[in-house]
Amino acid sequence: MSNQSGKKQTHTVMIVWTSEALVIFLAALLAAYLRFYFTKISIVVYDPFLVKTLVLTIIYIIVLHAMRLYMPDMYRPDRTMLIRLVQATAISTIALLIVFYVVPSLKAWRGILLFHTILLPCAILLWRLVVTRVFKIELPRKNVLIIGSGRLAKKIGEEICGDSSLGLRLAGFIDDNPDKLGLSLVNPGVIGGYGDINRLSNAEHIDTIIVALPDKRAKLPMSALLDCKLQGIHVEEGETFNERVTGKIPLDHLKPSWMVFSDGFKSLRSRKILKRVLDLFMAFLMLTAALPLMVVTAIIIKLTSKGPIIFKQVRVGENGGNFDIYKFRSMRQDAEAGTGPVWAGASDARTTLIGRLIRLTRIDELPQIVNVIKGDMSFVGPRPERPFFVLKLREVIPYYEMRTVVKPGITGWAQIKYPYGANVQDALEKLQYDIYYIKNMSPLLDFMIFVMTVRVVLTGKGAR
Repeated sequence: MSNQSGKKQTHTVMIVWTSEALVIFLAALLAAYLRFYFTKISIVVYDPFLVKTLVLTIIYIIVLHAMRLYMPDMYRPDRTMLIRLVQATAISTIALLIVFYVVPSLKAWRGILLFHTILLPCAILLWRLVVTRVFKIELPRKNVLIIGSGRLAKKIGEEICGDSSLGLRLAGFIDDNPDKLGLSLVNPGVIGGYGDINRLSNAEHIDTIIVALPDKRAKLPMSALLDCKLQGIHVEEGETFNERVTGKIPLDHLKPSWMVFSDGFKSLRSRKILKRVLDLFMAFLMLTAALPLMVVTAIIIKLTSKGPIIFKQVRVGENGGNFDIYKFRSMRQDAEAGTGPVWAGASDARTTLIGRLIRLTRIDELPQIVNVIKGDMSFVGPRPERPFFVLKLREVIPYYEMRTVVKPGITGWAQIKYPYGANVQDALEKLQYDIYYIKNMSPLLDFMIFVMTVRVVLTGKGAR
């Protein structure tokens, strides 16, 4: 990298970080303004010289830096980034409480602190989306070295080179076979053997080493990897990296031993209890908010086509039990009279004119709030399938029944990552996303799916 290029990137980083500090400062001011909006007290009385707001901003910046949230790959709004952001918010709140105890004059009011806790992470997340998606500012990338040159190694290399939002730069591949030296895989290619790991790590300023060997019994350069780890280089398994980046779990990972010893699939019972409480709260909230729209939709459907307003269909739910799903009717009344059960595609000729509109905006799925209240469904989970297709898919797709260990959802990880399911191959792809969701199920992941679903609805992308 040239000096001019290096200076340019340094300036870019400083502009991004300074602007984010300003966003945090303004969000803190907004929190105080919202707290005083309905009172006669003003921000001037609460914080005349903005010292309290400045202290809060500095503490947040220090904690964000300590949680490594200023690393280039942390500007990508994925599950790891969101988890760290929530953790950083909690730590910042605790740190502020300690500061308030030590220096009472800096104490923020409880209402303002509550608004801080809600507003600031949202402001940070929104700003980072603007930086990476709207302005498309390219931050300096973390340097990655991949050990291996097989199928998995090549796939990971393609992911890194094909997605700049990951914030990663592939330095090259390492292979112990000297005949492969110089072999081009995804450009770059194999740049060294096991004996070159330490030298290349220093020369290429490596931040992360990914071990992507096809044979788990293969001899690993443990001494070199340990040296790198002690120098602060992050070492990660290829499968773990691939799962984290793609958001799905390949079916060839689904061996009983892997599922037993993996980090996920923990305490599903306790997670389900919390999920049920949140579902009921959200269901009554959304039903109240959406009721006028549902009434208008019902009237339009009745006036524009023959047949019932609500379409009822048997679907497979939790633990393989059947239930009736409710939707606003978007197709002709006799849509399957001559064909029997068929998959609904992205552009289905059987839909009515108003049906296409409500499917595009997902208004047709609003009656499923009743399914959530009844306990048949959750807001987030695998999409419920019809018994006819479940029987068919179980015969050709291994572990397909795993989708039913949790309640099906109105929206879900598979729906936003792989929108349509119109054949067996699509069902297989969506299953890999569903299993990833079950493995990592949490309120935070559900929130992330909600946010991404809103984006899908607003863009009309992925509606079904």
